[in-house]
Amino acid sequence: MKRAALIIFLIVLVDQILKFWIKTNMMLQENIPMIGDWFNIYFIENKGMAFGLEIEGTYGKLFLSLFRIFALGLIGWYLRSLILTKHSKWIITGMCLVFAGALGNIIDSTFYGILFSASTTKTVAEFLPAVGYETLFHGNVVDMFYFPIIKGYFPEWLPWVGGDFFIFFRPIFNIADASISVGVVLAIISHGGFFEKKVKPESSDEELRLSENGISSDIKGEITNQEQEG
Repeated sequence: MKRAALIIFLIVLVDQILKFWIKTNMMLQENIPMIGDWFNIYFIENKGMAFGLEIEGTYGKLFLSLFRIFALGLIGWYLRSLILTKHSKWIITGMCLVFAGALGNIIDSTFYGILFSASTTKTVAEFLPAVGYETLFHGNVVDMFYFPIIKGYFPEWLPWVGGDFFIFFRPIFNIADASISVGVVLAIISHGGFFEKKVKPESSDEELRLSENGISSDIKGEITNQEQEG
């Protein structure tokens, strides 16, 4: 339980420290190149789910925030049951990552609207303003990681998208999003037994003794049958 709590705490802490720095030091859509053209810190905010998916409208946003909290409760309950029943450390770690990522984004959508002023393309947000940019449960999630690794055009012969410009990887995300994605993959793989060691069934003392004498269990069975017939 302590190990799970530590994993969750560290991920949420790093996620929130980075988001706080982005929010209070960068203007909206400001870009900081990190490694060449393919890794950038690019500040955007989204009102929806991971990777910019969104439910339109004020009530849609409220529903999404409340649904996130409900889902977090279910994830927490499932994680606790995994720990108490001593499941594989890999699936527990995966669910810790999912829980931490979900919690990180819930903090944004629940509290950031009242903790910060609005970020714009010309101004940096203020922490603890007299009036926040939104109400409780209506905050925006802060995203910043942008990896436009491949840029080019689709071949002309492709239907529908032929000749169109494309970027891979286009979505902009944060540490919480990455934690959820890695956690889901890790939980699925570990649930399938990928990390489990195959253990040979233990042989009985009698089988071990016969094996040491060069006698197999099959021969032992034949000897037993002959003795019974005799």
